[in-house]
Amino acid sequence: MDRIGFLSFGHWGRSPGSMTTTAGESLKQSVELAVAAEELGIDGAYVRVHHFARQIASPFPLLAAMAARTSRIELGTGIIDMRYENPLYMAEAAATTDLLADQRLQLGISRGSPEPALDGAARFGHVPAEGRTDADMARDHTARFRAAIGGAGVAESTPGRTGTGMRLAIEPQAPGLADRIWWGSGSRDTAVWTARQGMNLMSSTLLLEDTGVPFDQLQLEQILLFREAWGEAGWERTPRVSVSRSVLPITTDEDRRYFGRGGGGDQVGVLDGSLSRFGKTYAGEPDVIAEELRRDVAVRAADTLLLTVPNQLGVEYNARLLETIARDVAPALGWSPNFAT
Repeated sequence: MDRIGFLSFGHWGRSPGSMTTTAGESLKQSVELAVAAEELGIDGAYVRVHHFARQIASPFPLLAAMAARTSRIELGTGIIDMRYENPLYMAEAAATTDLLADQRLQLGISRGSPEPALDGAARFGHVPAEGRTDADMARDHTARFRAAIGGAGVAESTPGRTGTGMRLAIEPQAPGLADRIWWGSGSRDTAVWTARQGMNLMSSTLLLEDTGVPFDQLQLEQILLFREAWGEAGWERTPRVSVSRSVLPITTDEDRRYFGRGGGGDQVGVLDGSLSRFGKTYAGEPDVIAEELRRDVAVRAADTLLLTVPNQLGVEYNARLLETIARDVAPALGWSPNFAT
């Protein structure tokens, strides 16, 4: 395990005990948690993106604010729903943010997840062409976005302004950003597709398929198929692979009140029309969950572990949670804090 980051869904609301009752509190606390995580040597600060919900929806201003307050920690998304995105505007925003962050941006993108809005992407002006699906549209947007951040010409010039006909690239350009794009994969098939496209693999705490084997074993199959397909595609660089886990060490009475019932096991249910398998929550004494994570074959196979945090409990609580993991759990996975300048 080379890197550990936190993943915040950025919830806000007036539920009992919430420390993020407004959107402003959620956003500002996300920045403060990134600062606290960097001080602990945590490697990454990632945010989940949702539309039409009381969660983070527009990540680039937030990531730029995090960049202004930090210097080492990776800043990323997990994930951006590409159905909603204007590819060229997103390319400009992503490149600008990456330059402000000194090339620390790690962008997780995907087709997205089930959402509260009916035809939400259409409200943003994005409708699949005839005969195409939402998933097709997300992949089309992704291809245009990746071409743009890779420096391809995406618009014809005006001859009267440039003196000759030529194709113009978006500006600014952020060197290296094209290699820091991840696809949020929910199945083994999409993991193979991700490898063939040359994107890093971001796998979550659920898979949109179930074969009857434990979640970590199914996810390991996904990772191995991804790496096999990557090698077959002939890409020169080494790809990165992340998995997400809910890890909740219990060391205080407050922890026990919130999470003392334990994590339980895998769950199987129907999501977005597919029989899906959801991974377990790791809740308990730090030494116990450290050993459980050591036996998680997908965690062992990945190079990056993203820890989903209960952001509504506030910065102080989540900083303490990350400190406990960094001190008492993560070293058992071979991880060491990042204090490099």
